[in-house]
Amino acid sequence: MASQVPVVRDGIPHLTPPKGYKHLGRTGLVVSRIALGTMNFGELTDEATSFRIMDEAIDAGINFFDTADVYGGPQSPDMEKGFGTSEEIIGRWLAQGGRRDKIVLATKVYQPMGTGQNDRRLSAYHIKRACEASLKRLKTDHIDLYQMHHIDRDTPWEEIWQAMEQLIREGKITYVGSSNFAAWDIAMAQGVADSRHLLGLASEQSLYNLTQRTIELEVIPAVRHLGIGLLTWSPIGMGLLGGVLGKITEGRRATPQLQQQINKFHPQLEAYEEFCKQLGESPASVALAWVLHNPAVTSALSGVRTVEQLQQNIGALTLTLTDETLTRLDQIWPGPGGEAPKAYAW
Repeated sequence: MASQVPVVRDGIPHLTPPKGYKHLGRTGLVVSRIALGTMNFGELTDEATSFRIMDEAIDAGINFFDTADVYGGPQSPDMEKGFGTSEEIIGRWLAQGGRRDKIVLATKVYQPMGTGQNDRRLSAYHIKRACEASLKRLKTDHIDLYQMHHIDRDTPWEEIWQAMEQLIREGKITYVGSSNFAAWDIAMAQGVADSRHLLGLASEQSLYNLTQRTIELEVIPAVRHLGIGLLTWSPIGMGLLGGVLGKITEGRRATPQLQQQINKFHPQLEAYEEFCKQLGESPASVALAWVLHNPAVTSALSGVRTVEQLQQNIGALTLTLTDETLTRLDQIWPGPGGEAPKAYAW
């Protein structure tokens, strides 16, 4: 990935991110278009392989790493092990030295981290404790992007923003993001932040891929209007869009959940994989390139299990989709029909 180059606008030179990078929404923070998702670390990917994946990501110019306090095993505090393992693996990798300032480190808060009534959600009490615990596991003194993993409509925004402001003042977090928010949640959060003279949300992380296009109705218009960066998780549909018909006998593709999805979308998957063959591209690369083609998208999370998968996903950055290709993909995987309310009202 190239270095920044000056672009002249209105007679004034501006530094704009090179191909492969983009500003996180309206902020000055520059992140790689592909972000390394680490949900599999500690669960499906062992520590040694996780280290190799992170090394490869850095070498390839990926500067954006995403995790969550709950990643690394079954996302339930009732399980005996696995809880917080992803952060711990990243922390041990960072502890080798010389890496922390090379990455934008993002993690999340909300999910249950214990069996107590206040070991979850977005109370100021839990946000403070969860942040401290994440910093300890990550072996760092600050989190660059602290994301609310889900909406908590039982906690007032004044309380949430007060907690986030305190963490910012203490230097423990730099930016705040949301994840899995409805458009009206994003608007409410930003409205209260504005009233407190805060930057507010720097990003929203949402489910988005060819099979899951609901956010085109309201979330994408909302983040575009408010200048909030859009991070997309599961751009390859948890493997569904990765050439799954030829690989359904082992690994994650053999799980009952994915088998159910394969049966549900089988005719479309056949058409999709055949079209990718005609393009001479892998289904995973086409799926990832399609997500990145949307101008509202800042980064797509590459939640890989192997170094080879990461290398393949990086290749999607060089794939250009023609208008004809985009039209055909819309035919195979129709969206909601546009943005609300035009998609359904007139």
